[in-house]
Amino acid sequence: MIRAEAADIPDDSALRTPDRLRRRASRLLSQLTMRSDRLITEGLARTDARKWHYAVLASLEEYGPGSQAELSRRSGIYRSDMVGVLNELTGRHLVERAPDPGDRRRNIITISARGRRHLHLLDKVLDELDDELLAPLSPAERDQFVRMLVRLLDHHTRTS
Repeated sequence: MIRAEAADIPDDSALRTPDRLRRRASRLLSQLTMRSDRLITEGLARTDARKWHYAVLASLEEYGPGSQAELSRRSGIYRSDMVGVLNELTGRHLVERAPDPGDRRRNIITISARGRRHLHLLDKVLDELDDELLAPLSPAERDQFVRMLVRLLDHHTRTS
């Protein structure tokens, strides 16, 4: 079986994709996810950030300080990866670690003032990237699309 590289596929390849593939929601979501992930990863890299940085900072701003385990649950980052993410954020003075007064074996993570400013910059970057990703949709269609994605994800999160 010969596999074509992405660079070998002409730009109009979507127009030649079999209709039964273009109607499969699972395939469409998968294809869009790959493109979205690349767009977001590259866009955040231009600000020397990663998706996980944003997830931790957003969680801290919205829900307040938390332990590493709490942040892992809130953000979907594996506990084993959380330490590395927090090391990066601490090294940049975007978060602060302090021993938990109730349990000295664990740390409580808090967003710093610098972290809040950085989060707001990342919000703007992600807004622009979302605009690029969703460019063909009207504002009303974007809102509806996001609501439907949330509904699907919530359903599958509860039933998994």
